[in-house]
This record gives sequence, structure tokens and C-alpha cells, in this order.
Amino acid sequence: MILIADSGSTKTTWCLLDRESGKKEIILTAGINPFYQDADTIIKALEAEFSSKERNFDAIYFYSAGCANPSISKVAFNALDHFFNTTILEIESDLMAAAHALCGTTEGIACILGTGSNSCHYNGKEVVENVSPLGFILGDEGSGAVIGKKLLADILKKQLPDQVRQAFFNKYKTDSAEILENIYKKPFPNRYAAGFTKFISEYKSEQALQQLVTQSFDEFLTRNVLQYNKAKDLPVHFTGSIAYYFRDLLSIALEKRQLKLGNIIKDPIEGLIEFHQK
Repeated sequence: MILIADSGSTKTTWCLLDRESGKKEIILTAGINPFYQDADTIIKALEAEFSSKERNFDAIYFYSAGCANPSISKVAFNALDHFFNTTILEIESDLMAAAHALCGTTEGIACILGTGSNSCHYNGKEVVENVSPLGFILGDEGSGAVIGKKLLADILKKQLPDQVRQAFFNKYKTDSAEILENIYKKPFPNRYAAGFTKFISEYKSEQALQQLVTQSFDEFLTRNVLQYNKAKDLPVHFTGSIAYYFRDLLSIALEKRQLKLGNIIKDPIEGLIEFHQK
């Protein structure tokens, strides 16, 4: 029995997989991000939420944001090593999760468009180029967090049609003071902002909202994907809820930049299961 985990800012998807029979069990918990959480916090979260009684695995493959950094990876390793019983524990970045799930052992450009964003040139074995996403403040173009942030700014600065603004306030029963407090004073402002992309999805027929999303995708492609020398020669693959639910607008953005669209999957876990079964 092996355990595969794909962890983002919002949620962690765990798969208990029996390689011989193919039997699997999926468990969802809150997001684990060792960049923001120490080992004790992660352990407490697992104790509260990991519902399976099974803790003895032949191997654990854990993918999470920030884990390309050895010091961040060590935080995750210490927490998981304490909580689980296993002889093989491998910690990889969420970017490697995307590459394994989207490309397998084939060369391509692998991208994440979820709460955050990231991208890489993957040669079929390892990441050979990575433009730093820089996070919610300086980067994360095309992500749910940045698209949500742009929406909030446009709502508060009256840059959207009145009917859109009214629909927003009717739906969320909020005001500028509450929005600013969540963005500037409370933890995880990226998750808060990303939550408002559901509103955009519901009102996607509004031209102003379509333009907001397509501009964000264009920024992602310009500032990230097009920096890879082989970007126009390789398929560009995507995983994440933003890529999945706005795939029509994403396709238009890629066509505009003469880029070849590859796979789009909502969640990398199925691709990771297939990768580790092999």
C-alpha cells in the first residue's frame, strides 16, 4: 500500500493506493503548505482531519507548494515522518506533481493555474527550467488569487458595470471594510481572494469579466510560459481549477500567442496515481 498526496493552498488530496489490486481510497483534508506552516501545525492538522486509520505504508509520495526548497521540504518531511510509519518518504514540489500528472515521461511545458500559479519546462524526467511565480504579491499571474484580487479591486473602484457590482454585493453581503480586512489583516488573503472566482464563473457571459480573465491569462503566458525557449515547440499543459473552469478563455489566450494547448485537468491526483502505478 502506498500513499500519494497532492497539497495546495486550499486542500490536500490523499490517495491510498494498492498497487497490486489497483484499489484506491481518496481522502480530502485542508491544504498543507510547509512554507506557511511548521511541522507541529501540520501534525495537528493531520491528527484532526486524516480520517483513515491506516498509517503504515510501503511508500509515501507527497507533493506540495514550496517543497522545491530543501528547508521547506524538511518541514514537510519531519511532520509526515512523525505522523506516518513508512520506510520510503519522498517530498516533491507541486510543480513536479503537475509535470508527473500532465506529462508523465514526455517532454512538455507544465503549468498550474489554481489558487496560485506556476510553470516549468519538463524534459520527461526533471524540471529543467522554472520561472519563479513570486507568489501572491509579486506574481501568481493567471491564478485564482490574482484574478480574485483584480475582481475585488474593480468592484471597489467601480470599474465594472453597475449590474455586475450589484450582483456581487447581493451575493456576498459584504462591504469594502470587510474586504480590506480580509486582504490586509487576516491570514491567507490568497485563499480569500481566490474564492471570488466562483462569482466570475457564474457571470462569465459578462464581457468585462471575460476581459479580466483573459488579460490575466495573457499576463501568465507573457511573464512565464513565453520565457521558456521551447515554449512554442512543445505542448503547454495545465492543471488546476482555474485552468479547468475557464478553459475556453485559456484556449483563446494560447491561440493568440501561437502556443499549442495540451492537456487540461482539474486535479493532478489521477495523473499522479497513473504515474506511480507504473
